[in-house]
Amino acid sequence: MSTHIVVPTVDGAPLRNVEPGAGLASAVGERGVRGRLELGVSVRGGRSVASRQFHEGALRVLRPHYLDQSGQVCFVMVNPGGAYLGADLFLIDVEVQAGADLLLTTQSATKVYRTPGSFAEQRMSVRLGDGARLELLPDQLIAYREASYRQNSRISLHPTSSLVMAEVITPGWSPDGGVFRYEELRLRNEIHVQSGGGAQLLALDNLLILPPVNDVTGMGFMEGFSHVGSLVVVDPRVNQELADELHHVTREHDAYTGISLTNSVGGTTGLVLRSLSNSTDELNSLLGACTSVLRERWYGQGPVNLRKY
Repeated sequence: MSTHIVVPTVDGAPLRNVEPGAGLASAVGERGVRGRLELGVSVRGGRSVASRQFHEGALRVLRPHYLDQSGQVCFVMVNPGGAYLGADLFLIDVEVQAGADLLLTTQSATKVYRTPGSFAEQRMSVRLGDGARLELLPDQLIAYREASYRQNSRISLHPTSSLVMAEVITPGWSPDGGVFRYEELRLRNEIHVQSGGGAQLLALDNLLILPPVNDVTGMGFMEGFSHVGSLVVVDPRVNQELADELHHVTREHDAYTGISLTNSVGGTTGLVLRSLSNSTDELNSLLGACTSVLRERWYGQGPVNLRKY
């Protein structure tokens, strides 16, 4: 596994303003779009609601619902096609306007099957306004034999907004019982903070796993584990005390975990947690425990209970 987090101490490149969907459309190039989803959320009548919604192809969202009395809206993304295949391109554009609160999840695991000749790709653009909150909590990503997958997320947030993103990567079943039979997994999160001087790069988080090129099972790579869990948190309340508390939470789980803090930009700070295990359930439990700490401490909410099954 090749993984690194870039924490800049100087301003990043300016992030130009883009009309909803325009940036995604211009980035398509020669690749055909298999599915497109655009979702905007704003505050109305004391709770968060969809102010903009568009989908085409093999992506859509289910009806919004509310898990508690906080006003946070929950949307579930659905891929009716059931999986990502070779040369598939999926575009997701999410905007959470000032003061709005969104929990975005998936209906089931994201499955990447064999991708002969090309890779499957997901590109996500996220914008958070002043005081906005996004919890992005998808089900696990499963990479099957001979699968190549790339995921690029570009996130622009206000110094007062709050972002929590969780991800679990699981190797899919293969006939010989091997756990690293996929070709490539490449996940990139680029996070910018909007301030008076323009956009500043807070963190560039890259995760790259290439089993055919490297022995990913040993030291410096997967350390003998097969599954990867990641948690990214950006919030003005992130600090060393929180990192220490989350580290204490992870010690109760059967996983090998490390936590990094970014520098502060515009008064906000990022936290990146990476965890290795041999169990999807164990990583889901670990990440769920960490997000529950944040929900209780910052918003007085209970653990997420989506009741999908």
